[in-house]
Order: sequence, then structure tokens, then C-alpha cells
Amino acid sequence: MKCLGPDNSPANFVSRLFGVFPEVYGTGNIVAMQHEDVTKVGDGRFNRVMIAADYLKRIAAWSRELNERETEIARAGIVEKSYRANEYIFMRGDRFEYWTGVVSGLARMGIVSRGGKATSFAGLTAGAWFGEGTVLKNEARRYDVVALRDTRLAMMDRSTFFWLFENSVGFNRFLVGQLNERLGQFIALLEYGRTLDATARVARGIASLFNPILYPDLTRHLEITQEEIGALSGISRQNANQCLKKLEKEGLLRLEYGGVTIVDLERLRHYGG
Repeated sequence: MKCLGPDNSPANFVSRLFGVFPEVYGTGNIVAMQHEDVTKVGDGRFNRVMIAADYLKRIAAWSRELNERETEIARAGIVEKSYRANEYIFMRGDRFEYWTGVVSGLARMGIVSRGGKATSFAGLTAGAWFGEGTVLKNEARRYDVVALRDTRLAMMDRSTFFWLFENSVGFNRFLVGQLNERLGQFIALLEYGRTLDATARVARGIASLFNPILYPDLTRHLEITQEEIGALSGISRQNANQCLKKLEKEGLLRLEYGGVTIVDLERLRHYGG
């Protein structure tokens, strides 16, 4: 598939920037094309795509602040990859050279201590982008990320990330807000991980998934299983079930088939405090 524009078009600027044309990358094992026409390559789970601009705006809220040239460069630097449930996206110590967004599914960011104790840092739902700090510092990952269900990721390569970082005001504005919100999330995690009981951890863990900066475009209904809530809160499914029933009885949320609907987000955010 040919998608070439005039010599002075943004697409051809991207071609010169990366030394390739948008439709073919690398050795030919990865194919780039418009998102609507993605062809499966290899095991079908890793596709180099030249995603459409409107599709980028749907999966990445930060891209809505980019101008046309910046959007073209962002499109050219993103690939998508699918992961199966319980598959590690990367592990602590890995060199994972991408800034990453969740297109669909659910992932957990956390660590496992040498003694085998698992600690969850954050749940990552559709629309969440993560790992900017590691990309900026060019270091190995300090945490694990595992898919809790079948999950599809959009992954921006480091050179594209840095081009946007060095040239786009809108992208930098997003990064400042993102880093500030993530810091606040981790400070809160440290607080309630040490002082709150299981029900309060579940309440605040669910509430954290409704941060409008880290998880844009969410509705009050969250498609998530009780097992996944337990995994994000560091408790068993059975304990998560008991905590959720208590929160429902207190009028903070409503348990529904395949998920929960938030009734009182502010009370969830401060539950147990």
C-alpha cells in the first residue's frame, strides 16, 4: 500500500526524519499502513501501523493538543501490540524503549519483592499512558507491568517521544500534568498502603482509576471483574467481593454484571480517611 504525499507534505517530512517511508519499516517483517487496513504479521500480535489521525485522537487524549505536523510525526512513531491475559508486558530491569498507552484491556503496574510479596502501584485502563519518566531518564524499568486481561497497547518509540518533547508545547503541557498527577497517585498509594484497611484500599484503588488526567474519557461505569479489583488492591477475589458489597451497601458504588458503576466518587476517594 502506497500512502505517499507531495514532497513537502508532513508525511514525507516524517519519512526523511526516520529514513524510511511510512508504509515500510525495518526488515519488512513489520508493515505500516492506515489503521483501518492493518495486516497481521508473524503471530499477528505486533503490527507496525501508520495509524489514522482521528484514531490517534481517540486513543490518546494528549494528541488532541498537537498541530498537524506534530500529529504526523506522532502517527509515524507508534506501533500497536497485543498481550494475552497474565502476560508480562515488561519486567523490572528490562530495557523497554517505548512510551506506552493502553488502547483496550487492563494492566497492572507493580513489583514483587525478593520475598515474593506483590505490591500494586496502579491499574492501567484504556486511555492511560505510562512510562514517560523512564523514557526521559533512559533507564531500565523499575517495575513490572502485566496484562490482567487481553490487552492492546500503543507504543511510541523513544526518538518520536523526544522529538515531541523538544518541539511541541502541547505535548510538554500534557507531560507536566501527567507527571504531577502520577506523583500524587504514588504519594497517596504510600499513605493508604500503610494506614488503611482492605475496604478503604479497594475504595481508593477504584477511585484512582477515575483520575481525569491519567485516565481521560472514562464514564462512571468501569468494566472490571472482582478478581481484577483484588489484583489491583493486593487482596484475594473473595476479600474484594466482601469489600465491594460493603461499599455498595454504603451507597458509594453499584455492582453490576461485568463491572461497577460509581455512585459517589468523592466519598470513594476519601474513604477511610
